[in-house]
Amino acid sequence: MTKPKENVTTTLMKDLDSDPKLKAILTSAWMAFSTYGYRKTSMDDIARGAAMSRPALYLHFKNKESIFRALVEAYYADTVQTVAEILEANTEPNQALSRAFAAQGGEAAEAMMASPHGMELLDAGVSVAADIVEIGEGQLRDVYANWLSGMEKSGLITLEEPPQDVAKAFCAALKGVKMTAPDYATYAKTIQVLARMFGAGLVPH
Repeated sequence: MTKPKENVTTTLMKDLDSDPKLKAILTSAWMAFSTYGYRKTSMDDIARGAAMSRPALYLHFKNKESIFRALVEAYYADTVQTVAEILEANTEPNQALSRAFAAQGGEAAEAMMASPHGMELLDAGVSVAADIVEIGEGQLRDVYANWLSGMEKSGLITLEEPPQDVAKAFCAALKGVKMTAPDYATYAKTIQVLARMFGAGLVPH
């Protein structure tokens, strides 16, 4: 099973590890967006939370749109890598999908659903970072498809549809739950139900 290739998002994660100012900015931005909502958050709010001046913030990002896009990039970079590692380490379908689905939502889903501005932030993802979301979702589908293909070749699962189509079903179902769940507890419970259902359908009969 192959791991995702390095791209812009994995490069960003390396930058986060090596640049504490960048990490402070994105941490502050997430706190501001979840507290005030995307529309009402200002560059001043983000600069204040990152303990820097507004001019210093502009040395890193030209506006809040670029900061929000960087947050979405960071989410997908971390999630793609984490899901790939989980699937690589687990060959039992139910266990693998349960852990991978939980990681795909992760702390970001919990924080977003706890915020009164959660739906606004989801909408911002579509309007401000649609291209990044599309790339990130495609990378997640590839990770699942590679795992499914490897599992099938090893005789551990049986697929009645192409791996890429099954992977699309995984991601579509998870996205649907995120968009409709009234709270994180419901979301977490529902994705575990999905993991068991999908996992049961993969086991050779």
